[in-house]
Amino acid sequence: MNMDIERFLMDIEKHARYGEIRIMRLKRNMLIIKNGVISGIESTDETGFAVRVLDRNFSFFSTSNLDESNLKKTVDRAIKTAKSLDKREIKLSEEDIIKDSWDVSETQKIDDFPLEEKVSHLIDIDKNLDSIGVPIRMQFLRDKITEIEYMNTEGTRINGRLPSIFYYYFIGVIENGNFEQGSQEFGRSGGYEALKEWNLIDTTIEEAKKLKKIALGKKINEGKMDLIVGPEVSGIVAHESCGHPMESDRIMGREAAQAGESFVKQNMIGERIGSDKVNVVDDPTIEHSFGYYKYDFEGVKARKRYLYKNGKINEFLMNREFAGMLGQKSNAAARSSEWDKEPIVRMSTTYIEPGDYNLDEMLEDIKYGIFMNSFTEWNIDDIRFNEKYVGREAYLIENGEIKDPVKRPVLEITTTGFYSAVDAVSRDLKFFAGTCGKGDPMQGVDVWMGGPFVRLRGIYMR
Repeated sequence: MNMDIERFLMDIEKHARYGEIRIMRLKRNMLIIKNGVISGIESTDETGFAVRVLDRNFSFFSTSNLDESNLKKTVDRAIKTAKSLDKREIKLSEEDIIKDSWDVSETQKIDDFPLEEKVSHLIDIDKNLDSIGVPIRMQFLRDKITEIEYMNTEGTRINGRLPSIFYYYFIGVIENGNFEQGSQEFGRSGGYEALKEWNLIDTTIEEAKKLKKIALGKKINEGKMDLIVGPEVSGIVAHESCGHPMESDRIMGREAAQAGESFVKQNMIGERIGSDKVNVVDDPTIEHSFGYYKYDFEGVKARKRYLYKNGKINEFLMNREFAGMLGQKSNAAARSSEWDKEPIVRMSTTYIEPGDYNLDEMLEDIKYGIFMNSFTEWNIDDIRFNEKYVGREAYLIENGEIKDPVKRPVLEITTTGFYSAVDAVSRDLKFFAGTCGKGDPMQGVDVWMGGPFVRLRGIYMR
């Protein structure tokens, strides 16, 4: 096939300004267990071909029919369409030509891990939860191997292999007639060594015990107070109020009809967004992270990006198109969820960078406040400025000590209001998995989000 692909690239180069071809294989296995009963098993293995051509405009075509004659028709259609569309001034950023292969290591290979062992592991988790009186139990386990062959007319040739594991649980408990529910997502690139690392039996039991405790929580007296948020909350804040509004396609208006626009504008680099304690990073290069990649889907080498730095807007997430518009280099933010989706600007692992406090130091001078360690719901407007976070595991803080659980404390705030109130950041760093949705048609990509404990002063809680 490689010789044919090279011929297709030569055809594109002859008739258009630029082109790229991606062959992508996705192997997935999924397992669902509800209250000790297997309710779903699925295995899929699909390979597809995608071609994107730039001439007067971009065209994108894909197919799962890998017959040579069909691939040629697909390439020809892409060339013809790119030359016939209304003209747009598109100048791609100039990038290095890469020739490389990469793989993520697996200690316990996905292909060698039998279904029976997956079922046994999830059933053990279910039995342990049942034994402590958890009546509602659901678990989802997925493994995935993504193989990508990427080539463009500039000479870049990259082969990549990305194995990953994803686990999700949902549980519900009843304590003295009070119902409480909780869920968490775990994700990691690599193999089934992830299950041992996550220690899921102890983790889920600990969560169930917390839920029983917080089911008895009381409502707080609303008003201004200090707040400490845990890594799960700081992670969702970083993802929603920094990662999304710093996507260059949102900033430039491309996402307006889908996911919305951004309060951040093209000329706001260097403007203050919060206190100088605030640093928010997006980094696809963290080893075994759920959002890991060595090169993006335009063949650009991945690197760490400081989106907010020392409390100021620092760097947009960019692909080659929007980097070209801004007269910059791409910072490798182009991703695609599947072979039949175009690459668009996406996050990877987005987090608030740790500081130098420990949690006890952050607590000690709070006379009255809230410790919101996790969240049960959130929402944010379509320019990513006005937002709301509702606590799940949350406690009262009095005279520097964590006290009784509180029920569903609500933080409603603006993005600048949140980051401007930050006066201390802990040295801890914890990540949580997620599936980030964006685009039309919708693309869900694997991401991590996380951070340290973060203290905010004098904010309104209810």
